[in-house]
Formats: sequence, C-alpha cells, structure tokens
Amino acid sequence: MQTEIVKLTEKRNIAVYSLDDVEPYLERNKVLRGMGQKSDVMRHIASIPNIIMVQWLNEAWQRGRNVRYLSPEWNEIVAEKLRDPEWAKLRVDAPSHVVGYGS
Repeated sequence: MQTEIVKLTEKRNIAVYSLDDVEPYLERNKVLRGMGQKSDVMRHIASIPNIIMVQWLNEAWQRGRNVRYLSPEWNEIVAEKLRDPEWAKLRVDAPSHVVGYGS
C-alpha cells in the first residue's frame, strides 16, 4: 500500500491518499476458495488488503464509531463486512452454495 500525505492549505490542512493493487489478493483468494481446508477449528476465513481495512476503519469513524483497530468492536465490523455478499471475494472459506460467494 502506498500512502501520500498532501498539504492542502497553508493552515496545516492535509489529506492522506492511499493506493493499493487488490487484484493479487482477489486472485489468491479465488485459488484458496477452491482448495478446501483440513480443519474446522482454525479456519482461514479471508485475506483482506490493508487498503480495504483502512476504508472500513474510516467508514466506522465517519459514522461516529470511535473504533480501535484490532479491538473486539473492530472484529465485529470485519465479521459483519465479510457476511455481506459485496465483500465475498475477500473470503477464502465460502461454500459454493452461498449466494454471492464463489469465483
């Protein structure tokens, strides 16, 4: 992930701009989904690019949720996002019969 800090004005206003290529993550997740897992105890659920986690964290803050990264509340946000079919491509454990999951 590449991050750039841009000065917007002389009054110390800045913007933070981040950029990342998520395609390698999506391709790897697609391969992992097809492999199956040996254990039900310690399952690999998802591979999430850092840029996406930053986006989710920023969205939570914009909604007024003062959530800390890797806190129990953060874990709930991630679990909620991963149940959403919009983010299905981040999952590696999804059964093929679940709508929104698959290749």
